[in-house]
Parts: sequence; structure tokens; C-alpha cells
Amino acid sequence: MSITASPPRTARYSVALPHTPHAPSLARRASEEWLRDADPFDRVTDAVLVVSELVTNAVRHTGDDCRLTLTVRDGELDIAVADHSEEFPDMHRNGGGDEHGGFGMDVIRRLGGRIRLVPALGGKTVHVLLDLHGENDGPSPER
Repeated sequence: MSITASPPRTARYSVALPHTPHAPSLARRASEEWLRDADPFDRVTDAVLVVSELVTNAVRHTGDDCRLTLTVRDGELDIAVADHSEEFPDMHRNGGGDEHGGFGMDVIRRLGGRIRLVPALGGKTVHVLLDLHGENDGPSPER
């Protein structure tokens, strides 16, 4: 008897977001709707919070639009936000936020998100990988 594994199911959503204060709200609504349709799971609220943090950072720290891409594959969600700034976020700030922000990456780590930065000519992409069906195990190491 031969057992063959079925190919992994992949679903992807991508949207360009304008450089406006409304971009995080647009990203939250679009992400929540797509995630509930694409692959229902228990961590939609966590995923939408990560989307909000990443898009807020892109709007706050760049002067141009950004692109949000969500990819569901094998029980994991890759949340990617590409922007037009080559400056990397401060990944090692720990609880050092103030009334103007600075808590986003700490929040993402506490949700169990694995953060990866990918440089590109004229910008970068910040990826956060979330396990969709598992429990939030707390901070995860960055890759």
C-alpha cells in the first residue's frame, strides 16, 4: 500500500494600501473578512492585530503606500507588509514604547509571531508568521 501526501493548501490575498491614516483600518477590515473566508481558525483576532501593527508602522515611518500580503499554508499565516523605506524597525526595543508608540514588535512577539525582515532595493518587507491552529505560546524568537 502506498500513501501519498496531499499537496499543501495555499491561499493568498494581497492589497495595496494608500499612505493615509485610514490604511490600518482598511487593512484590518479586509484582513478579517478574507481570513474568515479563506481558512476559519481561532486566531483571527490575533492576526488582525498583527496586521494593524505592521501597517501602522509602515504608514508612520514611511512616506509612501505599502502592500499587505496574507498567505495561509499548512496551518500557518504569513503576514507580510512591504514598504518603500530601507530603514529597519528597532527589533530589540523591549517595552520601550511611549505615548507615541513603540510597542508594536513587542505585541507581535507576545502573540507568538515570528518576525523576519527581508531587505529589498528601495524598501523592505516585514513578515510575521503565526501558527493558526495552535495556542499562543508567548514570545517566539526572531528569524
